[in-house]
Amino acid sequence: MTHTLTQPNLADLDLFEDGAPWSTFDQLRATPGLHWSDEDAPNHGFWSVTRYHDVVRVLRDTDTFTSTKFTNLEEVAPELQDKRRSLLETDGLRHRALRRMLQGQFTPQAVAKYETFLRGITAKTLDAAIAKGSFDFVDEVSADFPIRVLARLLDVPDSDTGQLIEWGNRMIGNTDPEHADLLISSAESDEYKHVPFRSPAAIEVYEYGKHMAAERRGKGGTDLVTLLADGVPSDGQPLTEDEFNTNFLLLVVAGNETTRHTITHTMNNLLANPEQMDILRNDPTLIPWAVEEFLRYASPVYHFRRTATRDTEFAGTEVAEGDKVVVWFASGNRDDAVFDEPYRFDVTRNPNEHMSFGRGGPHMCLGNALARIELRIMFEDLLSRDVSFERTGSVDYLRSNFVHGIKRMPVRVV
Repeated sequence: MTHTLTQPNLADLDLFEDGAPWSTFDQLRATPGLHWSDEDAPNHGFWSVTRYHDVVRVLRDTDTFTSTKFTNLEEVAPELQDKRRSLLETDGLRHRALRRMLQGQFTPQAVAKYETFLRGITAKTLDAAIAKGSFDFVDEVSADFPIRVLARLLDVPDSDTGQLIEWGNRMIGNTDPEHADLLISSAESDEYKHVPFRSPAAIEVYEYGKHMAAERRGKGGTDLVTLLADGVPSDGQPLTEDEFNTNFLLLVVAGNETTRHTITHTMNNLLANPEQMDILRNDPTLIPWAVEEFLRYASPVYHFRRTATRDTEFAGTEVAEGDKVVVWFASGNRDDAVFDEPYRFDVTRNPNEHMSFGRGGPHMCLGNALARIELRIMFEDLLSRDVSFERTGSVDYLRSNFVHGIKRMPVRVV
């Protein structure tokens, strides 16, 4: 099928050099239909869905827009898809069975029992950072806190947290020369096409997970590694070795990256909007609801992809079977058809049905309750302290059109 290229092209990483291209999303939402972006070979291009309600329609229609052909822009060869398939790339009965096996660990009731533990980690993290006077907020706060929570859920020693962060950086940063072992666009990455993100780090994560599973299998533990190793999904099919590998890797990445970036964005947004910080300091009871605005404004994941299972017409656009259809959560979170003054950071915004965790459909983020409690506790503690911060340098963004990440944000206590 021949497509007419609609500029701007959301495959162009230069658009994301300085963070989210909000004006580009505005332009695309204002233009009727879906919008085609060409890609370099071996990829074939994709349709972009940028309006909030259209994103919801795609997420809910799994019969027409499947996750089984993978959810990132990379087009995985059919013979490698089962080897690389995780919960994210599964639909239907198997998806429900895998999700049900894990979801008990991530319900609001389950994560609430970690509150005392979370408050202790938060206090320790902030005490150590503030004592330095000047520090990088990402390294000392945003990355340190969620990775220690993940270590608790996986039951791994705190001494391993630095390695977990490094693995996440190398995989999620596979389009950023600073982080990637091999850029995903390079010919050399073809050697790693059998693993997620085409990253050598994925192989290291696999080995780490397999070693822990071998030690814990059959010993009745309650950690997430044991759950994956010993658990039998409700469809009666135990996880294969490949499924253990890919789902363990998913936990390592998802349990750290998005919360980390949301914390950094939120601190940056509060510094840029001191009147909003004052609202929360004057009335901390508003913080649990303000978390929703933290998430909307941060939009830590730009997009996920679906694939059309048949020829279809959507939003006035003819979409062919096999076409990639990319839903842009970040764009939906700035849609003025849903959010009044969407570029106003408003910690009292109500209603606030953001789509940072997805919005409807079976793939809504499994860890949303954990992320919410982490964000709430972090900012309840941080804003209760009699200290202020100011940036001492520019915010350095991840070169990615997948994760709206911040690599560095230098600050000092004032």
